[in-house]
Amino acid sequence: MDIRSKIDEGFAPLIDLVYPPRCPLCGEAIGRHGGLCTACWSGLAVPSPPACRTCDRPFDNAILGDDLLCAPCLTSPPKHAGISAGTLYNDASRKLILSFKHGGKLGLAPMLARLIAARLPEQGEGNRIPLLVPVPLHRWRLWSRGFNQAAVLARELERLGKGRLVVDLLERHKQTPSLGGLGKKARARALKGAIRVSSRRNAILKGRDVILVDDVLTSGSTSDACVSALLAAGASSVRIACFARVLDNVEHRTQGAQNETPEA
Repeated sequence: MDIRSKIDEGFAPLIDLVYPPRCPLCGEAIGRHGGLCTACWSGLAVPSPPACRTCDRPFDNAILGDDLLCAPCLTSPPKHAGISAGTLYNDASRKLILSFKHGGKLGLAPMLARLIAARLPEQGEGNRIPLLVPVPLHRWRLWSRGFNQAAVLARELERLGKGRLVVDLLERHKQTPSLGGLGKKARARALKGAIRVSSRRNAILKGRDVILVDDVLTSGSTSDACVSALLAAGASSVRIACFARVLDNVEHRTQGAQNETPEA
């Protein structure tokens, strides 16, 4: 247990006395801070096998094997080494993301990171320990929001022993418009040349495995641009890790949660 954990544990009774723990989604009383009530927890859609062996997209059919590819990966094989999503995007995960990113509830970060960490594969040692790289924000977006939500999650993943954080390895040097409502080609045009590897950090990337961290994975256009930049600069592999993953308007098998996901 690190010093931070010991301090948190020591002050926990006092904090609970002054600020009784409440579910961040519904306000129901709960046993301790940093969690959800039973009802809200059951609303999260946690991916479960079987899934695509390339991108980890859950399959609807429970009798399918473990060595199959989903239609998107068959049509256009991805450059990344897999996607580790803590949850599938639905109403419950959406509320958590909005509270975390736009509501300023940074105290949700440890819980969100734990859900991501549970989906990540076991890590190696030495140079095989992956680099944790957050999806970058443009400096104006960072200034207006005050923090990079992906970097906050990556910091928590480092505390959980999932890799070494390099917060400034990627940089978004060109401001891009909102990608919402744009088609695939339009998104690619908007992101062209916007994301690059920092020249100051390039040397540590050579031959290393990378975990690219973000809060939500939607169309994958931004993560694709990040993956391409990292691989071009010498990364050995890049796995994408996110809290919530938006899938097509279909139903998917999940563990201990609702099965329905919203439209992308």
